[in-house]
Amino acid sequence: MGLTLDPRWTLPAFTGLVCAVGVVRLVELAISQRRRRALRARGAAPVGERHFLAMVLLHTGILLASIAEAWIAGRPALPWLAPPALAMLLGASLLRWWVIATLGPHWNVRIMASLSLGVVTGGPYRFVRHPNYVAVFVELLALPLVHTAWITAVAGATAHVWVLAQRIRAEDEVLLADPVYRQAMGAKPRFLPRLLGMGP
Repeated sequence: MGLTLDPRWTLPAFTGLVCAVGVVRLVELAISQRRRRALRARGAAPVGERHFLAMVLLHTGILLASIAEAWIAGRPALPWLAPPALAMLLGASLLRWWVIATLGPHWNVRIMASLSLGVVTGGPYRFVRHPNYVAVFVELLALPLVHTAWITAVAGATAHVWVLAQRIRAEDEVLLADPVYRQAMGAKPRFLPRLLGMGP
């Protein structure tokens, strides 16, 4: 039998980690609300999003299901899986905050037609068009794996692919309709930098 970690301390620690991620999400929502109001005051129009509620429910569901699966299934945290999953979670979180800092007043959780205020091409946007969605996907894939909640990880990632496809399609309709954005960003890959030998 492989080495495992004592669930008497890993389960409460994991629950605390998931709750901390949830608190960070609430902080991000508060930042988003302020920035969205400021964008509207500067003339940026909100864009209708049919799938926004599905995205919110999915993200909330992954957090809750991660805790539930960890406690109910009773699988131990694995020393060969938990540290890499934590590292992925930390890296994805740092990328998200890099995105938020780079976008500045443009960033919020809804789609806004704010390109009249300028096109952001710095930070992670030097390399790809949608670094935030890479960060969100990796974050919510890695989090359940910290405590071997692999059912939540697989089911959540599968649903996330569909939700993000709808979200990115709606966002690209707004972004690529702008000629300045197309010239600055249109040739860049969506998710993975070409310097890694990956395609769009």
